[in-house]
Amino acid sequence: MRIIIIGAGQVGFHIASRLAMEKKDVVVVDKDPEALRQVFESLDVQTVQGCGSSPVILEESGIKGADILLAVTDSDETNLVAAFFASLLSPNTVKLARIRGEEYLRYKEILMQEPYGIDVIINPEQEAVKIIETLLRVPGAVDVGEFAEGRIKLVGVRLEDDSPVIGTELSDLGAKTGDLKVLVGAIVRNEKLIIPSGDNMLQKDDLVYFVSEEKDLKSALKMFGKRAEPFNRVLLIGGGNLGLKLAMTLEGMSIHTKLIEKNSDRCRELAEKLNKVVVLQGDGSDQDLLREENVQNMDVVITLTDDEETNILASLLAKRMGAHKTITRINKFSYLPLAAVIGLEHVVSSRLAAINTILHRIRRGKVLSAMALKGEEAEVLEAVALETSDIAGKPLKKISFPRNALVVAIIRDQEVIIPTGDSVISPDDRIIILSTRQAIPQVEKALMVKLEYF
Repeated sequence: MRIIIIGAGQVGFHIASRLAMEKKDVVVVDKDPEALRQVFESLDVQTVQGCGSSPVILEESGIKGADILLAVTDSDETNLVAAFFASLLSPNTVKLARIRGEEYLRYKEILMQEPYGIDVIINPEQEAVKIIETLLRVPGAVDVGEFAEGRIKLVGVRLEDDSPVIGTELSDLGAKTGDLKVLVGAIVRNEKLIIPSGDNMLQKDDLVYFVSEEKDLKSALKMFGKRAEPFNRVLLIGGGNLGLKLAMTLEGMSIHTKLIEKNSDRCRELAEKLNKVVVLQGDGSDQDLLREENVQNMDVVITLTDDEETNILASLLAKRMGAHKTITRINKFSYLPLAAVIGLEHVVSSRLAAINTILHRIRRGKVLSAMALKGEEAEVLEAVALETSDIAGKPLKKISFPRNALVVAIIRDQEVIIPTGDSVISPDDRIIILSTRQAIPQVEKALMVKLEYF
């Protein structure tokens, strides 16, 4: 399979890294020689220097033999023109474009028709809004993934001092859960990912990923020491595209919301577009302003400016002043591993959200990539078990499955099964698998699934 990626920035680099690890044939195109040098030296992919919107460069990159084109530069115009010429040169190539500008998104349906023919348009801000909305619906969670049409949740929670499961070995967790169906699929400890076994003991500050049915989620959160009450009061800091989209979403959720924006002209625009949200002009990192707006009474403060340092400082200040929770927008991947160390529990990245959505979109057919876990060390795959697969018809404890990979849920018709070692996978079952990135190729091989694309 040949995949052409236009753009060697952070998004393009990380997508190329994931696909190269899975032994895909990847070509990265960028006009910046230094960006291409970093890609070439770090990844086993081909590189082509030039503007990805040029039909000549597209042909040099092998567009006519490509299965997928990913246009993910920081320029909407470059992405649109690249997808347009790809449609002309190679109509059967699947085209995904990263588009941020509202002036283009307004014509999304037209862009997805002939002659433009873009198959998927990814808006990073909208994907980030979806993540934040999900976090708000699952109080206490650091990460949340939804599977089986939302019936299964994969939830990451940080174990704090008062968590009743601290000191419990996973093999003994059932004594605390009773009839509650909960499976711990991964633990992040000291920034290292662990695919656990029964003798692993839960410790303070662990980031624990567990699987639960939607109907059991409230009880599962309580078991890990997390509040299950919904957020009712939210303070947003930053009124850019992401801030506006989220504010409109919160209006629809009937959550009392205030929004602080520094630019006076932008405040007027926001006030015209929002009905229930209180728009305030000021600096979201101003301690006096936060005190005046009763930040200590806020269920959650969400910092969404375009400046990572401002977001980090404002979140830490809000938490220190008494805000119950903070969610911090961080786009620099180099900052993400530091978030938990400095006290930022909830972090959202519009770039990472776009990457996950793109990978999800290009993996069609029997295997779906639905979620990357915190730190990108692991992925969650949703797959269909084929009759020819070696894992069908055997108890899980007897199948030969890659190390550092774990089946965390089985969906059979309308039944959701949180598996044990005695659970048996039947043909056509949908399986949710948690795997380290390194083990994903072996997982695909074990499933004996031939990937299908658009």
